[in-house]
Amino acid sequence: MDLMNSLERVYGSGASAQLERYTTALETFAHTYGPGSVSIFRSPGRVNLIGEHTDYNHGFVLPVAIDRDIVLLARPRADTLVQIQNMERAFEPRAFNADREIPIAASGDWSNYVRGAAQMVAHNIDGAICGMDALVSAAPPHGTPRGAGVSSSSALTVVAALALASLNGWSPERIGFARLCSEAEWYVGTRGGIMDQFIALLGQPGYALYLDCRPNGRDGYTVGHVPLPAGHRVLVANTGVRHTNVGGEFNARVGACRAGVACLRPAYPEMTHLRDVQDVPWDELEPLLPEMMTDTEARENGADFENLPHLRPGSILRVRACCRHVHSENARVIAACQALEDGDAETTGALLNAAHASARDDYDVSCPELEAMVAAALNVEGTLGARLTGAGWGGCIVALVREDAVEAFTDGVTREYQASTGHEATIFDTPASGGAGLVGTFTV
Repeated sequence: MDLMNSLERVYGSGASAQLERYTTALETFAHTYGPGSVSIFRSPGRVNLIGEHTDYNHGFVLPVAIDRDIVLLARPRADTLVQIQNMERAFEPRAFNADREIPIAASGDWSNYVRGAAQMVAHNIDGAICGMDALVSAAPPHGTPRGAGVSSSSALTVVAALALASLNGWSPERIGFARLCSEAEWYVGTRGGIMDQFIALLGQPGYALYLDCRPNGRDGYTVGHVPLPAGHRVLVANTGVRHTNVGGEFNARVGACRAGVACLRPAYPEMTHLRDVQDVPWDELEPLLPEMMTDTEARENGADFENLPHLRPGSILRVRACCRHVHSENARVIAACQALEDGDAETTGALLNAAHASARDDYDVSCPELEAMVAAALNVEGTLGARLTGAGWGGCIVALVREDAVEAFTDGVTREYQASTGHEATIFDTPASGGAGLVGTFTV
């Protein structure tokens, strides 16, 4: 198979910029594992245009797949061993046996995302699973930046699961596979939602993905592709401050939402998630929610904290504010979809600004660097809106910018952010990408 033709099919006009990366990866794979056939898979990162921390509450989200991705080269083995190496030397080689119960590595170990994917695939294949020799290419400038809120961890989970499924002859339907990949990522300890895996698998060039995170049956999800506004760009700016989703702060927000469900259930007995009261005016819900609860009080009140690791004993849960964010953010996603369908970029930008204020003030997931970055972005004429994206506590912002203002945005934000924080910003103009898949199979 011709490599350049394969890259053009995936990256379009950006294929030539990817050629050296792929060629080097193929050469490294041959040097590491020997000559022969090798299949290449990729999974994109994502930027969430709007809809933050709503997915695990069965709410609405509007992510965009980006052209920064994780590439995995793989060759099947005759046994169950998974050997995985990384082009970045900071990540040590790892090996484990693919099985239905795979021992977890140390907390934070990069192989845990691959282990979770392998365990999921093993659960869905009859008989023994074949392992693989694998190599990951994810370094900048073309790879997904780590800890930046563009879902590099989910991209690794998805690409590893996709490779193992393909090598074992399993071709699952994509929506069901996205759900399985989201559950596979729970292996690392973060009880997140389904958004990252869905956009990784269902992204389309030129479109955001509307996803209703409430299942209708086991795998019946409502999805739709919403056009991005003509004459505008979605820009991503990285603060350079890394966060980790595996920890108490993320799961404390999940816990606050579950505590809110417990507090509202006496008035709404059938509810299981905050989504159930989305159509109820906030003024009616607010008096039923305490400002604060401890995790102990929430448990005594019936909150379901099962499968919620890393919730520290004695945690103070900001119940009312977190629930208010989810309720208002769901409404903003619906409004943004309508604005984009109407080609109304100004309204879309205003909704991004409101979403940032809610994530900062109600969900409390911002940080000084994110605030400095958003302020710098909004100081550029031609920026319609800007907000933090991802889990928060660092990472990236997303901005909607007029095409004629992209250069001014890059220059102005870089200069102002460094002056106010001392950190160097990384800004990339990334077109909406297609979803994960097989790039091709080649001989090395």
